[in-house]
Amino acid sequence: MGNNHDLKKYTAEFIGTFALVFCGTGAIIVNQESGGSLGLVGISFAFGIIVSAMIYIFGSISGSHINPSVTIALLLGKVIKIKDASFYIIAQVLGAIVASALLKFMFPENLTLGATLPSGGVMQSFILETILTFFLMLTILGITSQKDFSSMVGLKIGLVVTGIILVAGPISGGSFNPARSFAPALLSGNLTSLWIYIVGPTLGAIFAIFIWKFFDKAE
Repeated sequence: MGNNHDLKKYTAEFIGTFALVFCGTGAIIVNQESGGSLGLVGISFAFGIIVSAMIYIFGSISGSHINPSVTIALLLGKVIKIKDASFYIIAQVLGAIVASALLKFMFPENLTLGATLPSGGVMQSFILETILTFFLMLTILGITSQKDFSSMVGLKIGLVVTGIILVAGPISGGSFNPARSFAPALLSGNLTSLWIYIVGPTLGAIFAIFIWKFFDKAE
C-alpha cells in the first residue's frame, strides 16, 4: 500500500512538472515562432494557469510541489522526509526534461526552447529570482497553513506565479524553479547562466521557510 501511494506521489510530481514546462516554456516558444502573439502577459498567464491547474489536480496527492526549490525548503523545514524529497526532485527534473525533449522535437529550429536567460546584469537576475521565490514560497506556506484551507488555494498561488513572472520576465526570464530552467538549458545548450536559476530560487525558498518558522513560533 505504502509503495503504491509513494509511486502515485512521484508520478504526480513528474506529470505536474512536465505540464508546467511543456505549457509554460511551450508558450515562450510559440510566442517566438508567431512573432510575439502572446507577449509577456500571455506567457505569464500560461505559467500561472498551468500551475493552478496542477495544484487542483495533484495537490491532494503529492502537495503539487512541481519545483525542486519548494521541495528542498520543505525538507529543511522538516515538512517532508528525505526519501520523498529525493524522489520528488528526480521526478520533477525528469518531467521537465521529457517536456523539453518533446518541445525540441516539435520545434527543432528553436534555439533556446524557452530557457531562462538574463537580459540585464547577472546580479539583477540573481536577486530577482531569489527575492521573488522568497515571496512565492511565503505565499505557499501562508495559504496552505490556513485552517480554513479553501478551494481557492490553486487560484491564489497561480496568480502569484503570474504576477512575479510579469515583474521578472523582462530581466531574468522569470523562472523561480530550477527544474523549469534546467531542462530547456540542457537541451538547447544554454548552460552558462543556469546557476542563477538553481541557486537563487533555492536560497529564496529556504529563507522563506525559516522566516515562516519564526512567525509560526512567535504566535
